[in-house]
Amino acid sequence: MSQAAPDPLPSPAERVSTPVDGVHVVGALSPSRAGDFVTCPLLYRLRTIDRLPEPPSADAVRGTLVHKVLEDLFDLPAAERTPARAGEMLAPSWEALAEAEPELVALFDPDPAGRADGGPPLDFTHWLASCRTVLERWFTLEDPTRLEPAERELYVETVLESKLLLRGFVDRLDVAPDDGALRVVDYKTGRSPAVGFEQRALFQMRFYALVLWRTRGVVPALLQLVYLGNGEIVRYEPDEADLLATERRIQAIWEAISSARESGEWLPRRSRACDWCAHRAICPAWGGTPPPLPDQEPGSPGSPGSAGHSGSAP
Repeated sequence: MSQAAPDPLPSPAERVSTPVDGVHVVGALSPSRAGDFVTCPLLYRLRTIDRLPEPPSADAVRGTLVHKVLEDLFDLPAAERTPARAGEMLAPSWEALAEAEPELVALFDPDPAGRADGGPPLDFTHWLASCRTVLERWFTLEDPTRLEPAERELYVETVLESKLLLRGFVDRLDVAPDDGALRVVDYKTGRSPAVGFEQRALFQMRFYALVLWRTRGVVPALLQLVYLGNGEIVRYEPDEADLLATERRIQAIWEAISSARESGEWLPRRSRACDWCAHRAICPAWGGTPPPLPDQEPGSPGSPGSAGHSGSAP
């Protein structure tokens, strides 16, 4: 069984908040945080309530950099969207990323004590070449000279009847010029999951499809996952029944999160994901001790029954 690659750095959906005009929400959930809870309730707590820092990884930063180049590539005229041009965009995109987040440079520190992830030494030239390889593989899967995305890095949000806010960022949204059909595209710089392990990725796409359906009144015609690690595309055609089931599942996840908040019991769940978890050293499942739960006043971010706007809940 192949291991899933670690997620990229936190998406903009995890770092920004958008008020929901006139609506008080009981909480907010993104696909990433919902996935955290399903994977391990303690991981959700440490990331969302404790907000413990996590060192960036080379794989995560590669994902962030490649996503940025793929976003910016469509600013160019169609004829200029070539593998060579994408490769030329890597260095300046990295410089901008490193300027915005200087701690990323520590990944390539030759001194182990100075490296952000505490891992083995990384050669920057080799790492940047791996980013170029991933980018070049994308051109074998899609032809950007024939694509004109309607949206890139599109922030989407909707509020369910339960007053739970759903939010996230869609990598690319294509709209067919003839009938307006929607195609939701997500880039993954890792390898496609083994058979039987695709559901987390498909859940993320159904989540986005649900939000788009609720906000635009149209069920997306196609959900497309582009795996650049091994050059595979996974396509799925959702229907209303799929999205209603997804909504029920999201609501059930939120109710489980709320129960954990009320009880204070955030139980760890051992899995293969533990192999790359940044918090393994403090996990009781591995002999560690997590920090005490932060004090949470009623109505504070992450507290039970919090009724703020979208910025006041995870």
